[in-house]
Amino acid sequence: MRMSKYGNALTILLVILIVAVIIGVGFLIYNYIIKPKINSDNAMEAIAEFDRNIEENNEEQVEGTPVTDDNNISGIGNQNDNVKKKTYYKGFVMLGYITIPKTNVKQPILDTVTPDSLNTAVAVLYPSNPQLNQPGNVVIIGHNYSDKLSVGDKILIKDNSGQELTYTIYQKFQTSEQDTSFYTRDTKGAIEITLSTCTDDSKERIIILARVEEN
Repeated sequence: MRMSKYGNALTILLVILIVAVIIGVGFLIYNYIIKPKINSDNAMEAIAEFDRNIEENNEEQVEGTPVTDDNNISGIGNQNDNVKKKTYYKGFVMLGYITIPKTNVKQPILDTVTPDSLNTAVAVLYPSNPQLNQPGNVVIIGHNYSDKLSVGDKILIKDNSGQELTYTIYQKFQTSEQDTSFYTRDTKGAIEITLSTCTDDSKERIIILARVEEN
């Protein structure tokens, strides 16, 4: 009888262990395979919508209709037909999108830095009210997306006017999370971006500086 109880206890323990392993494997599959795929598909849909909105806004300008920015979250169906349509991704305004050929990255660039925005895409940390592809420096922050990049690699940024510029990385370094000295660097009129992401241990940040090369 005692052996039978012992055997039943082992069976229950084994079942619990198997269930725990199945749950753990399912969690890993969802977080590292399914969830990234869903986010990638959603990002591609947002980027396609962004491009469509640019085309529509530019067509209105060509026809002689002035187009202005709009803060309406719907982005469509405004009473003022002359309002510039905005694209939203996960509830955040898209300023443009970034393409990194070396790492096959293509993500929306959002206008707000929050835990939710950084869990879905990249976002502009500096300056406030940023304009992409303009003289000066724009800091773009994201999770673990730039550690494989090197000096000389290319980064493409498309803005909400439809302009897409190619940036060349010219410096890469690590620094503390508190270091913001590179935000306000003098670019001497050059168009630059800074990519900022945390190291694997999250103790420091990887900083990448890139600029649009003059023709």
